[in-house]
Amino acid sequence: MRHAAVHVAAGSLLFTALAAAPAGGTPAAPGGPGAAELRGTAVAAARAAAEGITFGRCPDAEDLPGTLRCGTVRVPLDYARPHGEQIELTVSRIPATGKDPGDDGRPVPRQGALVHNPGGPGANGLYFPLVGMIPEWKRLAAAYDLVGYAPRGVGPSAPLSCEKPEDAVQGPTQAPVHPSEAYKRERIARARAHARGCAERTGEALRHYTSLNNARDLDVLRAALGERRLTFMGASYGTYFGALYATLFPGHVRRMVFDSAVNPDPERIWYRNNLEQSAAFEDRWADFRAWVARHHAVYGLGTTAGAVQRSYDTVSARLAEEPAGGRVGPGQLQGAFLQATYYDDHWPHRAHALSAYLGGDPEPLIEQAEPHPEAAAETENARAVYLAVECNDAPWPTDWAVWDRDNTRLARTAPFETWDNVWANLPCAFWRAPRQQPLDVRTGPGELPPTLILAAERDAATPYDGALELHRRLAGSALVTERDAGTHGLAGGPNACVNGHVEAYLLHGRVPGRRASCAPRPEPRPRPAAGRDGGAPARPAA
Repeated sequence: MRHAAVHVAAGSLLFTALAAAPAGGTPAAPGGPGAAELRGTAVAAARAAAEGITFGRCPDAEDLPGTLRCGTVRVPLDYARPHGEQIELTVSRIPATGKDPGDDGRPVPRQGALVHNPGGPGANGLYFPLVGMIPEWKRLAAAYDLVGYAPRGVGPSAPLSCEKPEDAVQGPTQAPVHPSEAYKRERIARARAHARGCAERTGEALRHYTSLNNARDLDVLRAALGERRLTFMGASYGTYFGALYATLFPGHVRRMVFDSAVNPDPERIWYRNNLEQSAAFEDRWADFRAWVARHHAVYGLGTTAGAVQRSYDTVSARLAEEPAGGRVGPGQLQGAFLQATYYDDHWPHRAHALSAYLGGDPEPLIEQAEPHPEAAAETENARAVYLAVECNDAPWPTDWAVWDRDNTRLARTAPFETWDNVWANLPCAFWRAPRQQPLDVRTGPGELPPTLILAAERDAATPYDGALELHRRLAGSALVTERDAGTHGLAGGPNACVNGHVEAYLLHGRVPGRRASCAPRPEPRPRPAAGRDGGAPARPAA
């Protein structure tokens, strides 16, 4: 789905092999679905436990601060052939401080490693341990080694590529809400070429970049860290392969936090999830416009959500005729404002940029929306991994008429993101690697320790129904809802109620029954445009 942070003791081969059993603690039947991969995971985990991870300097190319230490862990490219080709995953860590962050600085017992994945697919988690410096994370950083990593295909971990990096950050581009047939044909041709580029650049290895292999990699990482059971926090897409892990290896789970949960229903992976995401983005876009309208005195963009939409449309039309700075067209505008539907702390900055542009100053919009050539390689790599994982994970419609029918219908009521979401995913229609059938995520009573699900009611990137579905499928899970809020990713944010539940769970193993709710975080405060007193609109209301 689209988106818009030790050297250990050797383990026992026999123990690891036995512990790698699926739900219920019983090994898969010989020759059953995934049996070879299950055995391969046990072999790879035992090997990783024996080798451990030697932490030292992080790769220069990642530009990580010296406080982070990095190492690598070997995993099989193909778990059905655990002694075959290996790839290396880069792992980062900051050890537990062992001291309470309060004034007394009392010793805090270490609880092991807390492994984090930030989502994607395609996001790089090497920066994650740095969150220990943020006040909201310090109590967790006292008890846990904070561990991040770059999943397979990402950054330094056997990186994938589908096209020349400079082609990934082109601008200006268009973003028609109602694309013409000629524009659709152009995008279909681009999607075909992109899928062909992924296949040609990666070859037979491409089929092995999947969510199931991400879950297996996580078990090998657990073993390499010397952890008998895993403590894991996954955000967004990280919740999906975390749920796969819980289904495959419930006996290896200590504690798991699912932050902003993907709907794991196999029927929704991934085509239908993206349709539902596009519909949800429309609602969140309406939330943003309503907030801007309430602050018309600051931004001058209109006193109703409809008027704010007209201001946005005016900017988009002008950019189509004359891109701002020669680099920002309607496509870059849409991409920048998509971020506002993920994170409401972007709202003041985006509203200011729109207001300033209409007032004659394009610089804030250029700053927030322009392509960044220096990030081209990272951007292209993230997109390559995103496509590889999602296209490999499940069947996709291969007939353009299905995409056209479904999204033409959806765009009538949800025009903001629908077609851009189509273009982001359309290479999956022409994918050359074999497709998998998604695993049925599900655990029965007593198979899995209590887990914690976090969800915002109006999250667009991972709509709330996904959290309800995951809660239903993972027996013993607890769901914490941030009511009437829509920011994507809750843990460690400004909501003290949510953070309290996370700390109670990770530090003490306590969950709040089956369900709990938290009041929403405060709305962002408006930010007046530079050089203005905030008392007059930048332009007449649209």
